Amino acid sequence: MVSPRRRAIALATGLVLLTGACSRDPNALKHQYLESGDRYYAAQKYREAAIEYENAIRVDSKYGDAHYRLAECYLKIGAWSEAYQELTRAVEDNPDDTKAQLGLGNLLLVAREYHHAQDIAESVLKKDPANADAHILLANAYAALNNVEASLGAMQDAIRLAPNQPQPYLGMALFDVARQPAQAEENFKKAIELDPKNAGALLALANFYMSQRRWAEAGAEVGRAIDVDPQNPVPRAALARLDLAEGQVSAAEQAVKDAKRAIPGNPVAYRMPGDFYFSMGQLDQALAEYASVYHDHPSDTVTEGNYVQLLILSGKLDEALNLVNAMLKKSPKDSEAMLYHGEILERQAHTTQAITTFQDVLKAEPDNPLAHYYLGVTFDEDGDMQRAESEWREATRLRPNLVEGLRALVDLAMRKGDLDLLNQSAEALINASPASPEGYIDRATARIDRGDPQDGEADLQKAIQLAPQNPVAYSRMAALRVAQKRDAEGAKYYEQALDRDPNNVDALDGLVGLYMDQKETAKAESRVQEQIAKSPQNAAFYITLTKVLAVGKDWDRAQAAAQKAVDLAPHDVSALQMLGQVLQLRGQPDQAAATYQRAIQQNPRDASSYVLLGVLEDSRGNWQKAQNWYQQALQAQPNFPPAANDLAYLMLEHGLNVDLALSLAETARRGMPESPAAADTLAWAYYYKGAYQSAVGLLEEAVKKSPNDASYRYHLGMTYAKAGNAARARTELEHALQIDPKGQQSGEIKQALAELARNGVAH
Repeated sequence: MVSPRRRAIALATGLVLLTGACSRDPNALKHQYLESGDRYYAAQKYREAAIEYENAIRVDSKYGDAHYRLAECYLKIGAWSEAYQELTRAVEDNPDDTKAQLGLGNLLLVAREYHHAQDIAESVLKKDPANADAHILLANAYAALNNVEASLGAMQDAIRLAPNQPQPYLGMALFDVARQPAQAEENFKKAIELDPKNAGALLALANFYMSQRRWAEAGAEVGRAIDVDPQNPVPRAALARLDLAEGQVSAAEQAVKDAKRAIPGNPVAYRMPGDFYFSMGQLDQALAEYASVYHDHPSDTVTEGNYVQLLILSGKLDEALNLVNAMLKKSPKDSEAMLYHGEILERQAHTTQAITTFQDVLKAEPDNPLAHYYLGVTFDEDGDMQRAESEWREATRLRPNLVEGLRALVDLAMRKGDLDLLNQSAEALINASPASPEGYIDRATARIDRGDPQDGEADLQKAIQLAPQNPVAYSRMAALRVAQKRDAEGAKYYEQALDRDPNNVDALDGLVGLYMDQKETAKAESRVQEQIAKSPQNAAFYITLTKVLAVGKDWDRAQAAAQKAVDLAPHDVSALQMLGQVLQLRGQPDQAAATYQRAIQQNPRDASSYVLLGVLEDSRGNWQKAQNWYQQALQAQPNFPPAANDLAYLMLEHGLNVDLALSLAETARRGMPESPAAADTLAWAYYYKGAYQSAVGLLEEAVKKSPNDASYRYHLGMTYAKAGNAARARTELEHALQIDPKGQQSGEIKQALAELARNGVAH
């Protein structure tokens, strides 16, 4: 008979042997890991669940269920790229896994790959026409592609097939927000009734209430979303957005700190304070926060990348370079690290090396859209707008939803005055991000400038509907109203923009400009002072105040305001430039020159400071020094239009190389096609080359845009005379003399008029 103790030992041994036998069965083992992961997932322990699912995949790399559930974990912690990879693997391993296909499709929607998402939905529906989730995915894809009718039809099919699912009602509600807000609210509530713990539905209703400025109701729904899904960072981010919309910046800051503390293992949550500071323009605090997060999570590559970017933006290039070098040491061909290296080189003014670095990335990865984008940025900094545009076009061709590239093209179009490029880029931006107001605002600018204010206004109204708290559309609407001579409405829109963003410089400048045009200088100054009281640390507002005071020639206060701007933002080149201009205007050229040189020290790549020094020296009669400063500006930024223009004009006036002056004037004209000064300079170069007919058209354009500029009328008069139109020559010369009877060119104008009189041209 076996003793009790011997029996216990035998039983224990049997258990060990039994466990060992199971562990050697891969099929049983992967199921154990999957079940363990499911338990962690149900307890909202997503990182622990992910480890278990990864263990299951190590046992069976083609275990589709594990790939799918691992993807769900990644989605919960905001690891979108990893989720995409796992869903892709799940679909590859099991092409008939409808759930994985639809998960991949929904992730593609987030990535703005709308056509790809549509393809997946249609593929599922071919096999399973009654799949309500596929109809929902298709409806969302259609909506993103602005196919409203098709989207509504797909959503109605989903409701018919699954009347107890919340998603179709959410989709219908989103359609009705602008058209039938009462019906939209009812559908939001229906979705929540069907799934009270659906945080997404609660947040959608909260966003609806925010759009109607129903703050208390919005707050209640956000609070419920946090309660039902406390480990999800999205509702906590919504709380911060709500606080900001109500102007409660401190509360928003506390909300993101609470998110980091409540969900310490979630990357989205622990990055939230740093992202908040960055979005608020508080670069130093964002950098400090990311330094701490990177220290705590050194293996988080997204955090590492964001930290490097913040170091670059903060000008801490040596620290950024150390991190990048470490990244390249681990992986010398890491394209992301190479791109960071290129950015650093570009900011260090090592333009040639930066270009080479980006081109090296493209040799290995010709279709890398970010490499094309950054190469375009470098070309643009180098003054080569043509090659910059080419690279940005290629970047957005490769990735049509590359918002940074589209924004760069929009900015370039505005600088060039190219309304076709602006309209094209804005429409691409709308397609890439149809729920963002930005593309509609840019397209409105193109339409209004093309003489289509009605469609432009419709775009601005759409932008306001999409983002009622975004101040930019209100500011642009204000400018449109002012252009339509509806000044009172314009002022109201400017005020609405400032209500939404007390630091909005464009809105304040527009409002102040409106008052100045109305000759209400005191009112303009009072309004600037009022806004400064609300945002006393905004250096740009003191620049605006400087401009107002300078108009009234209140030089002491203007200088004090400009100095305050410099004190608040000592590295801001625009503040230093404004102070320099005030000093120059009040007759202190040496102090002005020293201030411009400080601006150059702050940013040697900013060509405008060199140009200001050139203008200053030219005004003092030191044209050779002016020439040197203009040349230095072109070294800092080759093809910089204002420098090319001023150098060309100086060369013509002092009898220097006319062919070089003509080339520079053409560069200026290409870069500033709407500038009357560039038109005048190029025309004057044509005059010296004897191409009088070519000069006439440009000068007529300049005079039309700036009818009270005596110099343009003088040049036009002289050109008319050479072209054989003596009567019009006399008219323009006399007009120039009336505008500025004691100007520098008055003697030459009188001499030209006397010559016309000797040739028999009557008064």
